[in-house]
Amino acid sequence: MAPFPRCSGLDVPRFPPPAAPARVRDRSGSCPGESQLVRLELRGITKRFPGVVANDSVDLIVEPGEVHGLLGENGAGKSTLMNVLYGLYKADEGAIVLDGEPLELHGPGDAIAAGIGMVHQHFMLVPVFTVAENITLGVELTSGFGGKLDRRAASDAVRELAESSRLPVDPDAIVEDLPVGLQQRVEILKALYREARLLILDEPTAVLTPQEANDLFEAVRAFVADGERSVVFISHKLREHRIIADRVSVLRRGAIVGTADPREASEQELADLMVGRPVDLVVDKQPARPQDVALRVTGLCLRDAGGRALVDGVDLDVHRGEIVAVAGIEGNGQTQFVRAVTGLESTFEGEIEVDGRSIRGRTRKDVLRSGVGHVPEDRSSEGLVGDFTVAENLVLDLWDAPPFARRGSRDFEAIAEHARHEVADFDVRTPSVNTPVANLSGGNQQKVVIAREFHGPLALLVAAQPTRGVDVGSIEHIHASIVAKRDEGTGVLIVSSELDEVLALADRVAVMFRGKLVGPFPAGTYSKDAIGLMMAGADPADVAEEAR
Repeated sequence: MAPFPRCSGLDVPRFPPPAAPARVRDRSGSCPGESQLVRLELRGITKRFPGVVANDSVDLIVEPGEVHGLLGENGAGKSTLMNVLYGLYKADEGAIVLDGEPLELHGPGDAIAAGIGMVHQHFMLVPVFTVAENITLGVELTSGFGGKLDRRAASDAVRELAESSRLPVDPDAIVEDLPVGLQQRVEILKALYREARLLILDEPTAVLTPQEANDLFEAVRAFVADGERSVVFISHKLREHRIIADRVSVLRRGAIVGTADPREASEQELADLMVGRPVDLVVDKQPARPQDVALRVTGLCLRDAGGRALVDGVDLDVHRGEIVAVAGIEGNGQTQFVRAVTGLESTFEGEIEVDGRSIRGRTRKDVLRSGVGHVPEDRSSEGLVGDFTVAENLVLDLWDAPPFARRGSRDFEAIAEHARHEVADFDVRTPSVNTPVANLSGGNQQKVVIAREFHGPLALLVAAQPTRGVDVGSIEHIHASIVAKRDEGTGVLIVSSELDEVLALADRVAVMFRGKLVGPFPAGTYSKDAIGLMMAGADPADVAEEAR
């Protein structure tokens, strides 16, 4: 493809460029010739599934010491390509060449032996094991007669690795007790412990706070600093590629359509190339026209089993015809707040009213059918049934009501027709509406949830992390759909850790920290930096108020 024009005035931080490639030492300590640097080549990789070509003759080169970004829409084939490289899938055609030699992979064990590590979008950890036990699982350190597991040696080895890799974590902590940012460090350390020289990071910042993401970027740059190791970085976030990647290859519908230097290409250029059409990166919306109160929350408190307040005295009104966005770092009570508002949590103090009617004592089904749409933050556990088809998931809350059921029997043709319409409207990439939803990419699963919850007239739409794991083209559509719901007269409550999303959508902004709610205040009252400080616990009285 033609090179991108050089763009000036970039407003994103850049890490230092990778060091000059160094020679690679083999396990004996000898140093082969320059041609043996860690270099990956994918040649003509093709992978087919029934009804779809996931990868179409993909050629890709990752140079020594390079962070190579892989960018593409949901369902473009990014994860499939990396699963081929990691030995989870076998390519139908093509070859993998590592260090100048063809690489035959019969499973992840072969990839690990070749120095390839992968951190998946959904963590592969044993929750009840310690950090050290997870990292050394399968390659445990033993001592004494009978090969007794040496937990102290494992803990010491992991602590040393964590410190040298700039990924500090307590090796003796139980994984399920760690926040998601630290769990991801464990996944990366697990790959490094197995001497990975090529590290694949699949959507690594999807559940991270901005500070955790910056810590990750520093660790990635340290990993490739010696020029002997490389990273393939998969993310749908354009800005992240411009921060960390040395080159970006763009996949569209399974094929590489271009490679660019992200320091020279603008976000707009990358977005247009990824989607194949001009993409509007700015949310287009008119001023809100608030109407009656759709949601009224008064003195809401939720406590854990020990009596600690998770949501602490929250008062909030959301009017029909407006978008109220709650910003906050995850783990500050947002999850419990949303569960209470949508009928998933019935044990609470205070009052919640939807359209003037209390939801106390009402079932979850009754709450939803009273005109509440709910996009949950965890689509896997709360938004979808993986073994059900796309069509079935699109009517999960309406399968027994007209027009999808008559006289107690489901109308399968009506369900299928509805699914075909929603799949087309929300651009869900699926071979068929009868495909199990678990077979779709994470972003396309999210689009199924969005399509279902946006269907029909609503009094209140509650969307938690609505664009998590979704590409820029789909974000554009989802944001436009949220604004359209507002303009139809729906009250919209957005809960998001993405501050850019909050500021783009909100008519009023609130911040949740340690279960307490600050605001809401009209959009534009505080700067982005000021809201970020409030998300970290700063008192609004101490934050300088400034109009945009």
